[in-house]
Amino acid sequence: MSDSNLEQAQADGKYIRTVRSFVKREGRLTRGQAAALERSWPTMGLTHQQGLLDLTQVFGREAPTVLEIGFGMGKSLVAMAAAAPEKNFIGIEVHRPGVGACLMEAETAGLTNLRVYEHDAVEVLRDCIADGALDTVQVFFPDPWHKKRHHKRRLIQPAFVEALRPKLALGGVLHLATDWENYAEHMLEVMSGAANWRNLAEDQGYIPRPSERPLTKFEQRGERLGHGVWDLKFSRIG
Repeated sequence: MSDSNLEQAQADGKYIRTVRSFVKREGRLTRGQAAALERSWPTMGLTHQQGLLDLTQVFGREAPTVLEIGFGMGKSLVAMAAAAPEKNFIGIEVHRPGVGACLMEAETAGLTNLRVYEHDAVEVLRDCIADGALDTVQVFFPDPWHKKRHHKRRLIQPAFVEALRPKLALGGVLHLATDWENYAEHMLEVMSGAANWRNLAEDQGYIPRPSERPLTKFEQRGERLGHGVWDLKFSRIG
């Protein structure tokens, strides 16, 4: 169905099923998360309704911008933003408790270089991010949808990668990480088959964990248990 037909069907009130790469698990906000949302959303929150962003206006400066899709509870994103104050960071997460937790962490760290969306990343990329605006896009430990019948729900798919590519500046980097080997293989297959990307791994496979990606407690525990983590970096070349 074309976009125009889809829009017409939606306008006519017809239910159109679209594949989502996430399940909306609201959970319950803690008191601290709710308070952080109330305090910090006016200065750190971004909405899909704002439309196309002027990043210079949003951050009050020109700087390389990093976009993270699916930041979970935000601990890693906040750590990266704190470690690189010369960069702008934008996080996208669909789960409100995670957004609240991220804002709590950002408040504690005193960050001014972080903004967050509570929205679907596909729609944010399409409607809010200008072409060539991003220096880095990072997707760490997305839902692996490990059952084969659910693989179509995985975020890293050819259509998504092609939609994301123009949002990066030439030379910009897509950084992926997963702790599911099957998903790592899927990611490598998708990226290797996509046009206008260059694998930054010397052997055209995976890279060692980059120092800028914080080691999470979950990952440390997995390492002790012998679980692997796979990182990929691809640069936009066209």
